[in-house]
Order: sequence, then structure tokens, then C-alpha cells
Amino acid sequence: MQEKENSIKARNRLLASKVIKNLQSRKFEAYYCDNAIEVVEKALSFIPEHSSVSWGGSVTLEEIGLLNRVRQGSYIITDRDKAQTMEERYDLMRQSLLCDTYLTSFNAVSEDGILVNIDSVGNRTAAITFGPKSVVAIVGMNKVCKTAEDAVIRARTYAAPINVYRCSCSSSPFLHSPQKTPCLINGACGDCKTDDCICSYIVQTRMCRPAGRIKIILVGESLGF
Repeated sequence: MQEKENSIKARNRLLASKVIKNLQSRKFEAYYCDNAIEVVEKALSFIPEHSSVSWGGSVTLEEIGLLNRVRQGSYIITDRDKAQTMEERYDLMRQSLLCDTYLTSFNAVSEDGILVNIDSVGNRTAAITFGPKSVVAIVGMNKVCKTAEDAVIRARTYAAPINVYRCSCSSSPFLHSPQKTPCLINGACGDCKTDDCICSYIVQTRMCRPAGRIKIILVGESLGF
């Protein structure tokens, strides 16, 4: 078992080195951490105390414990989950576009450095593209794909169906709860246009402008989906 883990770690480091060089050539800041403990500390190093912070929906951020650390810190937080009504929730999502640091993950990253994200209402993809002064993204090496086309396929046929199921099981009164998408019924993307579709926005980001605004930390673990 240890030999297997060491082999995976070695492969992740090698591949990450290649991806980081390609991300840097596209003006992203890019880094690598071996594990969740390291990446939390690295991410926090990019967030000045008393600055404003927000985030989009992300299983990765919850998994590694970053959001808990941020909530315990000396930051000005815009948290949509504090909303009491749907109108307030949307207002908070709009406010998050003006924060100093926006935390997120990505659905997929190609080996040549193209980011791929799918969004339902577009708050996360909007923040990645424009608004927050800085974007800090945590990405498990399980999300690295050979090409941009492969990254889109991964996002649509793997990440999105799992996310749909996650949303359908949520008890949150504000989280969109899909019921009739093909992927929820049979597990496969049907390229649907149903009211429950969460794939409204499919965004590829091929360059970072201004340079260094988006900081990507690759992690040598399987995180999110």
C-alpha cells in the first residue's frame, strides 16, 4: 500500500511540474502542495488579515478545512449560507464579486494550462473571470486532464452528474435541487435543456489578466469531483 501511495505521489509531482509551467506561461500563479494540510497554509498565506473574503460552492474547500480556518480568522467574510431568504442569498453572491479574495476550485484543468468550469447560475464563473481582486483556487490532481477537450468532457460527464446528485440530496432550502435531469436519472450527461440543468455556463479560461490575479494551488491528492 505504501509503495502504491509513493508511486502516486511521485507521478503527481512530475505531472504538476509540467502543468505549473504551462499555467505560468498563461500568466497564472501556480504552486504545488503534497497534501491538504500544506495547501490550507499556502492558501491562507495569500489572504491578508482584515481583508474581505468570499467563496463559491466547493466540495474541495470543505474537504480540506479551508473554510473553517477562514471563518475562524480575522477576515471580513461574505457568506451566502448566512442568508435567510433567496433574495438575500443572491445579494450576497453579488457582493462576493467585490471581495479582495475569492476562494474556489475548478472542475478541470488541462495539462497545457486551460481552466474549465461549469456553473448553474454563474456566480462562481463570474468571480473567476472578473470582480474579486484575487482568486485562490485549490485543485486536486485528479482534475488534471490531457487536453482542454478532455477537461470539458470531465466537467460535463463526471463532475456535473455527481454535483447534481449532491444537490438533489441537500436539505438546504436555498440550494437548487435538481429532480429531472438525465444525469440524475441514469448517471450520464444528456446535454439537456431542462429547468433543472446545472450546466448553464461552461467557461474556459486560457489566460490570466491581469497577470497573477488567479493563483492555482495543485494538490497531490484526490479532492472534490
